[in-house]
Amino acid sequence: MASAESDAFELPPLPYNKRALEPAISEETLNYHYGKHHAGYVRKLNALADGTPLAKKTLEQIIKTETGKAYNLAAQIYNHTFYWNSMSPNGGGAPRGNIKQCIERSFGSFENFKAQFTTAAGTHFGSGWAWLVRDGDNNLKIIARSDAGNPLSEGLVPVLTLDVWEHAYYIDYRNGRGDYINKWWGLVNWDHANKQLAPSSKY
Repeated sequence: MASAESDAFELPPLPYNKRALEPAISEETLNYHYGKHHAGYVRKLNALADGTPLAKKTLEQIIKTETGKAYNLAAQIYNHTFYWNSMSPNGGGAPRGNIKQCIERSFGSFENFKAQFTTAAGTHFGSGWAWLVRDGDNNLKIIARSDAGNPLSEGLVPVLTLDVWEHAYYIDYRNGRGDYINKWWGLVNWDHANKQLAPSSKY
């Protein structure tokens, strides 16, 4: 995510147009969530990194080695980019490919996984993220992390994520996080998940 221009970090383009996820997630939400919040994290990290060794690091390096403001900003940039890629206008439905077998091995069935992930996302207190991750033994597990929490700092490989910060859904669902989560299942990008399961996967 380094830029050829003066800024060390750039806002990655969305993998679809801002109306592509409607009606589950509106263009208005993306205008604010991507255009204001995500972009704001990029702007603030560039200001913080300007003229410092941070400007030479990747987001992943910052997440794994830094704490405090630098970690929070880098993680939020990474988390949001991963979130956009965890969804697709052609997504949803049952998993397919390697992710299907891995989910069944780790959770018994897709239905069990879906129920557990929905609970993790729906019951997480306050702002944060629900993640499907791969551990060092190639097992999948579900974790929920507060604020900017990112699995890379724990030695885990992200596979899918769901943003449960209120700004991710308030325009479309007000405080109805459960409704937002239910609609998200119709957007899940299983192709993206499969890419994260490759032995040499590097997001």
